[in-house]
Amino acid sequence: MAKTYVKCGEFVTRAIADETIVVPIKAGVGDLDSIYTLNDVGATIWGLIDGATTVDGIVAAVVSTFDVGADEARSDVLEFLGSLEQVGIIQPVAGEPG
Repeated sequence: MAKTYVKCGEFVTRAIADETIVVPIKAGVGDLDSIYTLNDVGATIWGLIDGATTVDGIVAAVVSTFDVGADEARSDVLEFLGSLEQVGIIQPVAGEPG
C-alpha cells in the first residue's frame, strides 16, 4: 500500500506575495510561535497532504508542475514530508506501513 499523510490539527493558510503562510490553530487561536512559510513547491506539497494523495502522487504533481526530475523531486518531497512530520503537523495515515 502506498504511503499517505494527513495534517494534524487545524490550520489557516494564506498566500502572500510569492509565499504561502501556514498558521496552526490551537484552542481556536493562531499559534504565532509556529508559523510556517512555504515556497511554491512547499505550498503545492502542503495542498496535496489530504490523507488520500500518495507520496508517489505528490512526487508526480511536483514533477509535472515544476522543472525538476523525478529522482530530485522524490528526494525533496520525502525530505519536506519528514520535516513536517518531525515538527508534528502531519502524520502518516493510521494503519499504513511506515
